Amino acid sequence: MWQIDTEALCRLRSMSKPSPGHKIYPYLPRKVRTGRPNQVWAMDVQYIPMARGFVYLAAAVDRFSR
Repeated sequence: MWQIDTEALCRLRSMSKPSPGHKIYPYLPRKVRTGRPNQVWAMDVQYIPMARGFVYLAAAVDRFSR
């Protein structure tokens, strides 16, 4: 099996902390009960710095069948 080194090349700032005064919106699908496929989808996009440039990693997940 191959081993992949995923260590960051530079120190990254924390993007999870909101800045002071930033409005926090509610997470709307929290109260939705998913009872069938294709009802609620989640999307995540990550910015990954590389040695020469950067890469975006995107993932779309169906919350019912995840």
